[in-house]
Amino acid sequence: MIQYQQVVEGVFLHRPNRFLAQVLIDGKEEMVHVKNTGRCKELLRRNCKVWLSKSDQMQRKTKYDLIAVEIQKADSKPKLVNVDSQIPNAAAVEWLQNSRLFSEKAVIKREVCYGSSRFDCYVEDGERKALIEVKGVTLERDGIALFPDAPTERGVKHVRELIQCLNDGYEAYILFVIQMKGVIAFRPNDETHRAFGQALREAQQAGVQVLAIDCVVTNDSLYLDAPVPIQWIACEDKNSY
Repeated sequence: MIQYQQVVEGVFLHRPNRFLAQVLIDGKEEMVHVKNTGRCKELLRRNCKVWLSKSDQMQRKTKYDLIAVEIQKADSKPKLVNVDSQIPNAAAVEWLQNSRLFSEKAVIKREVCYGSSRFDCYVEDGERKALIEVKGVTLERDGIALFPDAPTERGVKHVRELIQCLNDGYEAYILFVIQMKGVIAFRPNDETHRAFGQALREAQQAGVQVLAIDCVVTNDSLYLDAPVPIQWIACEDKNSY
């Protein structure tokens, strides 16, 4: 389990740029660091409840990091979405160590360069060698988790390189860490970036293992929990969402 320290509650006001947000904390407006440079428009709505982790680094310009958002829908209970884009990699390593994808003797290394890409994890397990790319997912519509929430040429490049890894004799995985509970499926977000969806489908057909795992999220913790079905059908137009 990934545990945050010194967590406080706040109310989101607005986001002047992708790195900063204005948040009301104990009646005082504070500029806080947003640890997710994605759009997050469906999550960060004015007056929504958010959680922040206070930093001990005195030299920082901001005291807090925004880590989670509460979303409220008319037909369901409030739920938390973790929006820390730095946490999926650490949570994925923790999950890999206990997932039975590899043995207990497997050696897991983080941030390993291969070709012209840097992959999140490299695993050696006896004669098995695997490269793993991790993608955090914070976008959900009608119970479907979607990635990406913005066009990602870097993501397409990573997927293409994973196919090359297979051709070079490695196992290759892409792990989508869905930073919430309560979704019924995962789907490539063709409406936002069709090229990524096409690349992901080609990789899956080539033999890259595509996994989607949801997370148990609290205001101060996160851990990977259960597999989520993947819907491979392509979206023809935005109305099909």
